[in-house]
Amino acid sequence: MLTNLSRIIKFGLQRFWRNASLSTATIAIMFLALIVFGGINLFNVISRTTLTSIQDKIDISVFFKSTTPEDEILKIQSTLKAMPEVKNTEYISRDKALEIFKEQHQGDETITQAIDQAGENPLLASISIKAQDPKQYQMIASFLGGDEFKNSVEKVSYDERNSQMIDRLIKIIDTTRLFGLLVTIFLTLIAVLVTLAAIGLAIHSSRDEIGIMRLVGASNFFTSGPYIVEGITYGLISAILSMIILFPIVYFGSPYVKVFVPEMNLKQYFDSHFFLILLQQILFGIVVGVTSSVIAVRKYLKI
Repeated sequence: MLTNLSRIIKFGLQRFWRNASLSTATIAIMFLALIVFGGINLFNVISRTTLTSIQDKIDISVFFKSTTPEDEILKIQSTLKAMPEVKNTEYISRDKALEIFKEQHQGDETITQAIDQAGENPLLASISIKAQDPKQYQMIASFLGGDEFKNSVEKVSYDERNSQMIDRLIKIIDTTRLFGLLVTIFLTLIAVLVTLAAIGLAIHSSRDEIGIMRLVGASNFFTSGPYIVEGITYGLISAILSMIILFPIVYFGSPYVKVFVPEMNLKQYFDSHFFLILLQQILFGIVVGVTSSVIAVRKYLKI
């Protein structure tokens, strides 16, 4: 069995080198498909990070009347925490709000003097709320604006434009992702057809050799195996080449990505997930190569 397998691998590699021009064309098409496939995977990571970053910066704040007792505010916070739509909450007391305000305007003497002369703390206690999904902010705002809280709540700060901005961003990302997926499918189909044609020509040029092998009792596995190995070789080389190209693209592009998405370090992500990305590229390439080979073998060898 091991002897047959080694011979199959040997014959498959021989056929690969024997048809160098066809092999080069096949690898080139498969390489393009793998570049787009790898690009889509990296784009998905960047888009997820972008959405998470924007969503984390959006919240809704509910401000309470100065006469509202703190225990009442904490009770409302507990109610909010129990809601499935709420991701987390943060209570900011009047003293804490004043402290934050002074830190933000510590270089502005006019505001600092005005606060000091006011004597009494003019700021209100509040609860900052982050939702599980940006689309749920409207519902939370409506809930806090109900009659149940009208004696406690002074105002609810919510900008619906933030949610609309995220919706537009999601649509742009989904459209770009779909376009990339369609390009990948198109290039993959071309790669399959080119690989199929290359292996078909190899089978046709070796028809006398295949006939002799069958006459002496060679099994279907031994006859078709070299062409499967040839397809695997196409996929493996294309995957390695795609990683060689993706490597400098990621390294040179990482600073530009960081300008638009400060939370995203593409170079660091690529380094930490290098072997996973390589495995994905190899598996994709091998699946395309093997699929093409199997179709060609069934079509031309009648197996």
